[in-house]
Amino acid sequence: MRLTSYFLAGAILSTALPIRAQLNDGKPDPDFVVPTKLNLEYALAYALDNNFAIRQAKERIRQQEGVILEVRSSQLPNVSASGNYQRNADEVSINGRDHAWSVDITARQLLYSGGGVAANVKNQQLTLDAAVLALQAVINDALVDVRVRFFTILLTREKIKVQESNIELLERQLKDIRNRYEAGTVSNFEVLRAEVALANAQPALISARNDFRLAIEELRQSLGYVNVNDKNVTSQPEFLGTLEFKPASFDPQGTAGATPEETRDLIRSALATAHEQRPDLQRLAKLTSAAEEAVTARRAGYLPSISAFGAYDFRMAPASSTKSSLDGWTVGLQSQWNIFDGRATAGRVAQARSYLEQAKLALGETQLTVDVEVRRAISSYQQAIELAAASQKVVEQAAEALRLANARFSAGTATQLDVLTSQVELTTAKLNQLQAYYSYNVAVARARRAMGQTDEQRPTKELSYP
Repeated sequence: MRLTSYFLAGAILSTALPIRAQLNDGKPDPDFVVPTKLNLEYALAYALDNNFAIRQAKERIRQQEGVILEVRSSQLPNVSASGNYQRNADEVSINGRDHAWSVDITARQLLYSGGGVAANVKNQQLTLDAAVLALQAVINDALVDVRVRFFTILLTREKIKVQESNIELLERQLKDIRNRYEAGTVSNFEVLRAEVALANAQPALISARNDFRLAIEELRQSLGYVNVNDKNVTSQPEFLGTLEFKPASFDPQGTAGATPEETRDLIRSALATAHEQRPDLQRLAKLTSAAEEAVTARRAGYLPSISAFGAYDFRMAPASSTKSSLDGWTVGLQSQWNIFDGRATAGRVAQARSYLEQAKLALGETQLTVDVEVRRAISSYQQAIELAAASQKVVEQAAEALRLANARFSAGTATQLDVLTSQVELTTAKLNQLQAYYSYNVAVARARRAMGQTDEQRPTKELSYP
């Protein structure tokens, strides 16, 4: 079965999308231009074509296809041709001539091998199926990584906006305080306090801008983008999208404050989905079946093998013959049976049985790991829901507190410290909300991956630059 048939039949490998990818026959395209705008869907599609882990997994499938062709060759007739020409001294001639030639064409077909060849073919076919499932797992991991790093860019970008807004408010407050100082209504201490507050806000903005630059580089690594064009060195797309708080598709409840029974139902559903859909579990199950076939293949060494052969020979006739050449055919059966091989077969069977037990143990261990991963993912998801829901109300309260503090300060019933404190609390509330929304979206992506679900925005149609 060709690799392309797996792409079509499995639906999990339909990654050759008609987008303008960076690759050009496996190498970076020197004409590729960084798009002016980039959204999450296009980033996911780009990673499917360019992510190095995905490309390596595809190559492992092609390698395994070659192994299957090699093993399956034992089931098909083998045809070989050989020729010979020699010159010799008359004293050692065996045909009365000082030279001789011969041509031989032989066909051979294996008839019986104790089931070893068939078992080997099944073993390698199951290994190929496991490689396809491994590719699906790699794709799931890679797309979650792209999604998380894209969310990180959105988070750091919004943090820059919050810090810039904070500095803008502090600058306005400083200007207002200076005006009041010149009017003689406040002391120089209030001006100094406003200047210190503005200076203290600058490092946070500088750090946010640096985090944004680093997040872009991390996304570039996840996408598999290799820059070979000098024009792209300083190019940076506009990243489209926002961090939203909306119910996940796998959770009908999707709200904070779920009851214990609702939580248990969600965990049970998530575990059932993971056991059914996790490609790493399916891959280990395939490898366990392949190990069983390997045992059968090794036990075939105890049994004889039988082959049929047919040959046609052309050779130079001896000097005594009236013909210049002789030709004729030969057919027959050939059997081979290693009656005693020094217990080599027994050793190979023992190795195969041990490998089978190791495969079963690996499957059991992974099932336990998956269960723990799913429970942790659901717990993180529920925590993220509660934090995101709580952050919405806190931002509203902090904004109202700042408004009242400004009004009271204008009326002379509050101090500048009250205003600055309220401003800091609003900035903190906004940053906490951004972090909560980020954590929620990341938790959703990781919960879907833990359950073995493909990315919810996995591209399935032709894409173009946003």
